[in-house]
Amino acid sequence: MNDTFWSPVILSIKVASISLIIVFIFGLLMAKVMTNRTFKGKSIVETMLLLPLVLPPSVVGFLLIVIFGRQSFIGDMIQFLFNQSIIFTWWAAVIAATVVAFPLMYQSAKAGFETIDKNIEEASRVDGASELKVFLFVTMPLASRAIMTGTILSFARALGEFGATLMFAGNIPGKTQTIPTAIYLAMESGNMQLAWLWVLLIMLISFIMLFSINLMKRSY
Repeated sequence: MNDTFWSPVILSIKVASISLIIVFIFGLLMAKVMTNRTFKGKSIVETMLLLPLVLPPSVVGFLLIVIFGRQSFIGDMIQFLFNQSIIFTWWAAVIAATVVAFPLMYQSAKAGFETIDKNIEEASRVDGASELKVFLFVTMPLASRAIMTGTILSFARALGEFGATLMFAGNIPGKTQTIPTAIYLAMESGNMQLAWLWVLLIMLISFIMLFSINLMKRSY
């Protein structure tokens, strides 16, 4: 019972944590680029970045299979380098979680960056600060509220990802089974007690995260 219950929990936290690191780095970088620069086709690029937010999970899963499958160049490269396909591995769950969580981090960070008075950043540059120092010690602290919100929402979204993960990573107990896919399997097999335990756990985690956002908003 213990192994059966905790295995999906541990894997879900592992997948969501790695996914969060990826979306945090690339979400901040892309948000900064899209905030500061104007170029032809910017609206199209931004729409593409936000697209996973509105696409059905089955469509995201299908596209990931096409992109990383053995019939694709990327899939062939992975097969050549690692001698195995990434599909139906826990790394596939990480990729699926990253794709669906990225828009939340990007959107929150961009909203935070857009509220910053550009004169403050420019004053830092005049004082001799490099672009990296301006970003780390001026931009990020000023947008910290939005960044923290995006971080919490991204982790929660990655933790709860189901559809794309089921299609792309599968539902292999002890290997790719996360909490949402474990709940699905438990219901299918009629084990409602185990399903309820996972449901209550993920509801508790989600409640704590949303409660943290509300507390953070009140503190500002």
